[in-house]
Amino acid sequence: MQSTALTGGFAKAPQDAARAFRAVMNVMARPGLIETLTGAKPPAPLSDAAGTLALTLLDGSTPVHLAGALDCKDVRDWITFHTGAPFTGREHCAFAFGLWSDLLPLAGYPIGNPEYPDRGATLVVEMPALTASGVTLSGPGIKDAAALNLPDRAAFRANAMQFPLGLDFFFTSENRIAALPRSTKVEAA
Repeated sequence: MQSTALTGGFAKAPQDAARAFRAVMNVMARPGLIETLTGAKPPAPLSDAAGTLALTLLDGSTPVHLAGALDCKDVRDWITFHTGAPFTGREHCAFAFGLWSDLLPLAGYPIGNPEYPDRGATLVVEMPALTASGVTLSGPGIKDAAALNLPDRAAFRANAMQFPLGLDFFFTSENRIAALPRSTKVEAA
């Protein structure tokens, strides 16, 4: 294991983890909200927000899939050292990290089942930027409407139609994060 794996974790683990967990839950409870998420300094190409999310939600019993450029030795070693999460293919993962194009097709991920809809995967999509513009979001946690720049409106509309089954999404860019739970409706801008 190289030295990049041993660095970049939470400096003050209890405080950093608590702050990160609160931000992660806040964006999931309020789809379209963009928050700052810091605390981790993972190796490139994993963003600080995605790394902080990994330290917050992954553990030794959370199967992870890395897609595209994120599936590299430095990122694998870093996640292994800091979380102990095992790596798997998309069909068995609880979390997947990658660029939108690398995470496709969505049909390969677990979407849960009627008895356990919570067993659907959560995809962490690395984005060039996050903005409160683009498609209109409505549903639980949104007072009237919210907006978020999503990479593919049709894919998220189809995902929401599977509710209570489906995928949940986090979007990360540098040190920013937003979320889109499967219960959120996606409309044209």
